[in-house]
Order: sequence, then structure tokens, then C-alpha cells
Amino acid sequence: MAYDNLFEPIKMGTQTLKNRIIMAPLTRLRAVEPGDIPTVLAGEYYSQRAAGAGLAIAEATQISFQAKGYAGAPGIHTKDQTTAWKVIVDNVHAKGGKIVVQLWHTGLVAHESLQPDSKAPISASDVDVGVRTSLRDRDNQVIRVDATPPRPATADEIKQVVADFAHATECAMEAGFDGVEVHGAHGYLLHQFWAEHTNKRDDEYGGSKENRARLILEVVDACVNTWDKDHVGIRLSPQGTFNGVEAGYEEDDNIWLIEQINKRDLMYLHLSEPDWAGGTPYSDEFRQKIRDAFDNMIIAAGGYTAEKAEKNIKAGYIDAVAFGRDYIANPDLPERIRQGAPLNDQHPETFYGGGAEGYTDYPYLEQKQA
Repeated sequence: MAYDNLFEPIKMGTQTLKNRIIMAPLTRLRAVEPGDIPTVLAGEYYSQRAAGAGLAIAEATQISFQAKGYAGAPGIHTKDQTTAWKVIVDNVHAKGGKIVVQLWHTGLVAHESLQPDSKAPISASDVDVGVRTSLRDRDNQVIRVDATPPRPATADEIKQVVADFAHATECAMEAGFDGVEVHGAHGYLLHQFWAEHTNKRDDEYGGSKENRARLILEVVDACVNTWDKDHVGIRLSPQGTFNGVEAGYEEDDNIWLIEQINKRDLMYLHLSEPDWAGGTPYSDEFRQKIRDAFDNMIIAAGGYTAEKAEKNIKAGYIDAVAFGRDYIANPDLPERIRQGAPLNDQHPETFYGGGAEGYTDYPYLEQKQA
């Protein structure tokens, strides 16, 4: 068997994953609007892939209508959304899989047409990073547009964001998910508060690293208080530039943040590394600092191959690896890795929006061989 260490079980909080191959959260923009409700087709998509994975992390899912930044992204804050997700989760569990949902607020990566009352999206400050987002045209096709320049979140709006993360966690519990992942990465709202580039506030949420980290930690605490520490993970992208938010390559502040998160004893830390987006790769020294700062499961993602995954798990830097685009194109990715079999070709033109094509119709290995 190829890459034996990827197929060893691993503890995630109080749960045990059957292997260390994780399906990364992948935005697919196929939810039904209005209402942002995931489709029945999503149940097939996730059950196809979660069956062989140690864990599937569902796509970034908004915690409120204000949190929405992309047309076609699902939500998990209404009864109808929660009911739809329960069907999906039940499908995954019926196949023997485990699934958590990634909770996000997109912040400045949004357009006024998607916002309640067509307001400008909130961020830490009114810094316009020149990012783009996705809408749908009259034919329901995905189109790219400039995001609406953001406005600084008020104190009441910040409190509401924290409450919305807690409520979304409650909905995830009701839907039967195996946990939640707080999205603190990729230049979205929590990352916008942490990054000095986009946080110019002079109140308790701006300035020092302690203040800039306040919202992330308040959200984590709210999710833990709603569920428990063994069912809450977090995704960070400590270095690089994502969605126009320049986080730089500061190591000490990011290690400090990871240490604060470690005090919460979360089920995992999920790292999105910068090189997949054209950034500088992590050094082994930085990887070791992260390992020393966080005691529980560390998942890494970002342009990983099975070879790179095996190497970094063997070195002890990480415990599991999340594969993204390879998982889109290969519903049986773990089995292909196990056999050293070739992967399906990816079709990026069907990554975002649409129906079954490029979503649930990628062939399994035995189908391709046949």
C-alpha cells in the first residue's frame, strides 16, 4: 500500500478518524436562491467523497444573511437550511463518513446586492483591497464583479457576528454534523480583524495583537460554549495574501495567536498554506514552531501531494492533510492514493455554479478502468 502513514487512524477531539486524508472545504456555489439552501445534489456530492475520507469539511457556509459574500453559497442559520443540511449529513453518515461544516462571514469580500437592505458589507475598517466576488446573471450563471467597498463594523454588529457564529453552531448540531470549523483564514471577516492591513480600528478590536485577535477568540469561545471544545476546530492562513488582504510573513504574532487558540483545547487547527496562492512556502522552522504551539490535531492544506503529505506527517509537523481540487475531481481519492493510481483530469470551468456536471459525475477508478 502506498503512503501507509496517510491511512493510520487519528484522534479528533473525542472522535477517531479512520485515516488522515481530509476533504478540504471547497466553495462550489450551487445552493438554491433565495434562501441559500444546499441542494439534494450536494448530498450525493459529499457522500461520494466522505465515504473514503477520514473527514469531509463542508464548503464555507454563511452564519447569517449579512455574512453572505458569494451568490450560490449555502447558509446554516435558518430552519430550511438546517433541514437541508441534515439530509446531506445523514447521507454521509449512512456511507460511514464524518463531516464538519465550515462557518464563515465573508466581511469585505461581498457585494451590496447580496446584503440585507443593500448595505455595504462590514469589515474591521473601510479599507478597500480591490477584491472581486461572484454573483449570478439572469441566466443563473456565475459572473465575477468588483466587491462593494466595505464599512467599519459597529460595536453592535460585532456582537451580532459573535452571536451568529454561536447560532450557526447550534444549527450544525441540529443538522447532525460531527463538528464545526471556524473560518479565520483567506482574508474573510475574522482574518480582516486580525490583519493589520485591514484593521485600522482604535477601539478594543484594533491596534495591539491582543485587540486584533479579540474577535477570533470571542467567536471561538462562543462556538465552544454552544457545543464543546471537542467539536470546534479553526482554519487559519497565518502567512501570505488572500483575497487582497495582506497578512505578510510575521511569525511571532501568528505563533502567539495559535498559542491562544491552543488554550481553548480545540479539536483541530487547520492551516491553509500560502504557496497554493503564489505565496512563499512555510519553512520547516515555522512548521516546528506551529507544532510546538498547538497540542491537538493539525491539518495542513494548500497544493499538497501525497508525497508532501507523507513527508510532513512523518516529520511530525502535521497530523493530517486536506486535499482540495484533487478531491473535486476524484470522489475516491483515498483509494487512488492507496493504489498509486492516476487521478482524473480537473475541469475548472465547472468548479463554480451549475449542476451535476463537474460536481457528481467524475468517474470512480473502477469506472474509468472499465
